Amino acid sequence: MSGNADMIITLDRARMAAMAEQNIAFLQKHLCKGLVYTHSSARVDSKASLIGNMENGSTVYTEVVPSEVVAQDMGDVVVLTGLARISVTVSGALQSFGVRFTDVYQNQAGTWRMVAWQSTKLPA
Repeated sequence: MSGNADMIITLDRARMAAMAEQNIAFLQKHLCKGLVYTHSSARVDSKASLIGNMENGSTVYTEVVPSEVVAQDMGDVVVLTGLARISVTVSGALQSFGVRFTDVYQNQAGTWRMVAWQSTKLPA
């Protein structure tokens, strides 16, 4: 193994914090151009639509806190699985819930970028 696991877990925690802080510059750098972001509601976003919805205020994350994250290091690809607690306002409606997620990062010319996210809501 390449030893990327801990680094990517830390990077993903920073990405989640960037979403809650609306740190668009961080997201622009660490989300892949071809990102497929599947929300727990089954809505699918691209990098452009995910960031665009954050910028225009239709999706406002206030908290994204991971736990129980495990990494599978495959060299230039790392797959994360874990849990996260999310608080988000979507089209004016506040939602707070837990998810189980799968998250994929790829080393692209020396920069690690998230290429896929898939989450499922946990039972209330």
